[in-house]
Amino acid sequence: MINSRSLDDLDPIVKAKAEALIAACIAQGIDLLVTSTYRDIESQNALYAQGRTTPGNIVTNARGGQSFHNYRVALDFCPLVNGKCDWNDAGLFERVGVIAEGLGMEWAGRWTTFRELAHVQYTQGLSLAQLDAGARLMPVA
Repeated sequence: MINSRSLDDLDPIVKAKAEALIAACIAQGIDLLVTSTYRDIESQNALYAQGRTTPGNIVTNARGGQSFHNYRVALDFCPLVNGKCDWNDAGLFERVGVIAEGLGMEWAGRWTTFRELAHVQYTQGLSLAQLDAGARLMPVA
């Protein structure tokens, strides 16, 4: 199973966006920990099972193939405060989300269903079905 935290496992265009996000956050005094980038189908299915057929809280509604993580265009993060993840500061997550949006990324903190403060993605408007069919991000001039 692959559940990566490495920016190198992202699509190169998304990797550049993620690096810009991290740099912009640092410039505003926010340290980030990337907690997840690419997930293979098996890892996504294991995460989906959590809180359903395995112990833990439900953390996703996406089965394998139904997550943008499966296509290397999404990442999860946590702001660090004094070197530790601060999962409870919604305002800090929102600051990061606004920075990500300024870079053209989509912040899941704005979603109306299954809102996820720790998730950003860059899809250029491509759907999961398009990505699954082989569509890829295009460099923007």
